[in-house]
Amino acid sequence: MRVKSFYCALLLLLMTGCSQHSSIKKSTINQAETAPQINVPTAELAYVQGLLLSQYKDWRGTPHKWGGMSKRGVDCSGLVKLTFEQQFALSFPRTTAEQVKVGRSIKRQQLRTGDLVFFKTGVNVRHVGIMVDEFQFFHASSSRGVIISRLDNPYWHSHYWQSRRVNL
Repeated sequence: MRVKSFYCALLLLLMTGCSQHSSIKKSTINQAETAPQINVPTAELAYVQGLLLSQYKDWRGTPHKWGGMSKRGVDCSGLVKLTFEQQFALSFPRTTAEQVKVGRSIKRQQLRTGDLVFFKTGVNVRHVGIMVDEFQFFHASSSRGVIISRLDNPYWHSHYWQSRRVNL
């Protein structure tokens, strides 16, 4: 119990030193950008997860709308674009066709918080979400709006296409 309390206090201390407003200059991520292979400290992943969960809580339940980019309705790639712009101060492509070219390809077994996960849900239909941990991602579901789903759900498991890591 003491160890758990210590780590919670340490995480809280680290997070209070970080501002919600990133001091990182707004930059554009282009198709050729590659993320370096580095080991990210647990505290940094926890910080990224906190930002993603904050975004999710703000958008949870927002209905799905093709081409939508507002609380009245948002689609999967619009939610990803808005999340990277609002939480990480990064300009991001609008469509899944463009987003699938960002960062570098990673294996499903390498997924972690902040990675993009792509699915083939139809002949020419692609879907994207953002991993909030190694097992779950948040996305704009066409039937349920903005939700968190498990990657090991039979539907998502069978429609998995690829994953990308963006250098945050």
